[in-house]
Amino acid sequence: MRELPRPFLKWAGGKARLLPALSSRLPGEFGTYYEPFLGGGALFFHLVARRGPQAAVLSDINSDLVDTYLGVRDEVDHVVDCLREHADRHRRDYYYKMRGEEMEGQGLAPRAARIIYLNRTCYNGLYRQSRSGRFNVPMGRYRNPTICDEPLLRAASAALAAVELICAPFHKVARRAVAGDLVYMDPPYIPVSVTASFTSYHREGFNEEDQCQLARLFKELAAARVHVLLSNSDTEMVHEIYAGLPCDEVKVARSINSRASRRGGVGELIFRGGPLFS
Repeated sequence: MRELPRPFLKWAGGKARLLPALSSRLPGEFGTYYEPFLGGGALFFHLVARRGPQAAVLSDINSDLVDTYLGVRDEVDHVVDCLREHADRHRRDYYYKMRGEEMEGQGLAPRAARIIYLNRTCYNGLYRQSRSGRFNVPMGRYRNPTICDEPLLRAASAALAAVELICAPFHKVARRAVAGDLVYMDPPYIPVSVTASFTSYHREGFNEEDQCQLARLFKELAAARVHVLLSNSDTEMVHEIYAGLPCDEVKVARSINSRASRRGGVGELIFRGGPLFS
């Protein structure tokens, strides 16, 4: 049986559990699909699995992440070979050696394989950068992590074959969308508490002004008759920033918490704009 495309990276805040709510709100037809906060790409892979190849522009400000997608798209054979070597050598001291490895001058496939290896073996699949831009997540506690999932990687490579991948800020990419296109925006969420922030996927972070700029962009795209979906946390600040926009409240199970007792259903918001919702 052919492997269906799905995310090959674990990603804190990934949208696997939100897919039913998102997919039920998609337009029946649309032009190019844009996802300017790529992360694990759950909705993109879902679209390809259900609808076939998509004209798509996927982007993120995190260059390590974009290079990983490029490696899987363009050099999947080499990525698989590198991951097999990582799997053979995996242990605690090797993890921290690879975490601190300087990859400048290395080829695309070794750099992509390093990120996938760290993602598969670090704590909770988090991606977090220090202020100097270094990956700094500790090793996770896994007995037998799946480091090289070759069928999954090859399915992802095929899904990405005709996709444009860009490392750029969200506003520069999303503004390329024209009437009838679909843009899904899944920014780093506004934290629901002081200790619940997971916005450090890039050393520059994602602050309140960034959220406000994103809200303005959402309205701009919707006014241009672009289909727009945006997800964020169910917080007072989010309600204030997006006041007046069509919004649905949903409950989603979450597992990113150091205490199992706090890994329950949390509120999320899905905002809708454009011709489908006017």
